[in-house]
Amino acid sequence: MKVNLQPKDGLLVNAFLVVFFIHATQTGVGIVGLPRIVYLAAKHDAWISVFLGGILSAVVLAMMVLMLKKYDSADLYGIQVDIFGKWLGNAMNIFYMIYMSLSFFVIHMNYIEIVQVWIFPDLPTWQLSLALILLTIYAVNGGIRIIVGVAFISVLGTVWMIFILIVPMQYSDPKNLLPLLNTDLKHIINGVFKTSFSLMGFELLMFLYPYVKDKKKVFLYSQIGNIYTTILFTSITMVCITFFAENGLARTIWPVLSMFKIVRLPNLERFEFIAVSFWMLVILPNMCSYLWAASKGFNRIINWKQKKGIWIIGILVWGGSFFIKARYQMSELTDFVAHLGFLCAFCYPILLSLLVLVKKWFLRRKKTSAEAS
Repeated sequence: MKVNLQPKDGLLVNAFLVVFFIHATQTGVGIVGLPRIVYLAAKHDAWISVFLGGILSAVVLAMMVLMLKKYDSADLYGIQVDIFGKWLGNAMNIFYMIYMSLSFFVIHMNYIEIVQVWIFPDLPTWQLSLALILLTIYAVNGGIRIIVGVAFISVLGTVWMIFILIVPMQYSDPKNLLPLLNTDLKHIINGVFKTSFSLMGFELLMFLYPYVKDKKKVFLYSQIGNIYTTILFTSITMVCITFFAENGLARTIWPVLSMFKIVRLPNLERFEFIAVSFWMLVILPNMCSYLWAASKGFNRIINWKQKKGIWIIGILVWGGSFFIKARYQMSELTDFVAHLGFLCAFCYPILLSLLVLVKKWFLRRKKTSAEAS
């Protein structure tokens, strides 16, 4: 396997689009339940945990970019083979493919659950699953430029939903945020861990990097995208804490969607129907990016065509939807992928970055010693 990729010029994307890619892959189905999950861990200081989670992801992003800059144009598949060798490196690659395929499965199944609860309770899971998977496959077959374009449209097409938060803010009580820092450090850190599932997605930069034209600007634009996500998530969490009563947030499974219920527009009483429908535009970049990165492994590891890998993963994910019969099963799988995501998106990239830096430093020192002698 080649460590460095040399994509054709027609496949390259402008660096500023990294802003939209990072934000779109981080903002998915997890945000609708994030305030409640973090509130259960850190109570009224949950917004602090979310903010610290954003800072943590910024640090990991910085380490990723520093690692990627050590290669001309490499993705994670090539870097792992370079660091661990052919056999162990490819084993790690397959593990990462499984993780990304599971993330793809969990994202689309969680959205299906939201649709069934809020709009179509009698809609069979397999039908909506098939529609979402076929739509994702259609986009991914278009290549990385189409996927980045979907992320761009997703961010611009849903930015108006942020202003809907003005309505629940009118009924909020800022006193619910007080007293500040009353929660002990252990629970705040636990809240940071709970935030990780909603912030997952930025690790896909390790697969996008070879396709960016001006790689010197990747660090700046990736941080801008993460900052935007952090501010958005923190703001939404603060609004939820101030809007719901003391124990109301803990009892509300999807607080963000529940806040939309108070929005009233002319000739439209159930605004949450519009919000749930538009949420498909929010999760689509997540699904496309994870499917693209996972299927890329078929080409990089076993020299199969990526399109074949796309269909294999799509069929397996659709088949898996038949085995989810109850909410507790989906909750357990989501928790498992969240724990796995924390390791794959937050912990492992830092470790891999350190290994790359140590190896490059050792090789540079060895080369300098050889030239001196």
